Amino acid sequence: MERKRKTEGLHALGTQTKYCTDYAPEVLETFENRHKDNDYWVEFNCPEFTSLCPITGQPDFAEIKIAYIPAERMVESKSLKLYLFSFRNHGDFHEDCVNTIMKDLIRLMAPKYIEVVGLFTPRGGISIYPYANYGKPGTRYEQMAEHRFMNHKINC
Repeated sequence: MERKRKTEGLHALGTQTKYCTDYAPEVLETFENRHKDNDYWVEFNCPEFTSLCPITGQPDFAEIKIAYIPAERMVESKSLKLYLFSFRNHGDFHEDCVNTIMKDLIRLMAPKYIEVVGLFTPRGGISIYPYANYGKPGTRYEQMAEHRFMNHKINC
């Protein structure tokens, strides 16, 4: 009974994995945050992210880091893995990938705060590290987002 309650409404967890061949935000799933009264960080690291250059079709490789402070809902990790995998055959610029991931997660779970960074491997001798963040408007998290954005430092 307890196990069923914890996985109720989740479809990807505990089933045979089906990989999407292109960008698939519909695979994302959430579950209830049982600690809504606490502020705490949830961090994900995807060291094997791949997408395609929209111009050349060549693969781009990155480490995607996601950190958020949940509100009512939280993203289920297997569905997040499947979602990030869905970029594998998707053509988009690095900056677009990072902003798309952040916006999809905001739509999905309406977090108090979220930030996403992409540490893309060099191509043509240049690395690109796009960073995007968001804080819930009208709250202290909006101010936090502004502060963290203005003080964001490049990983050297």
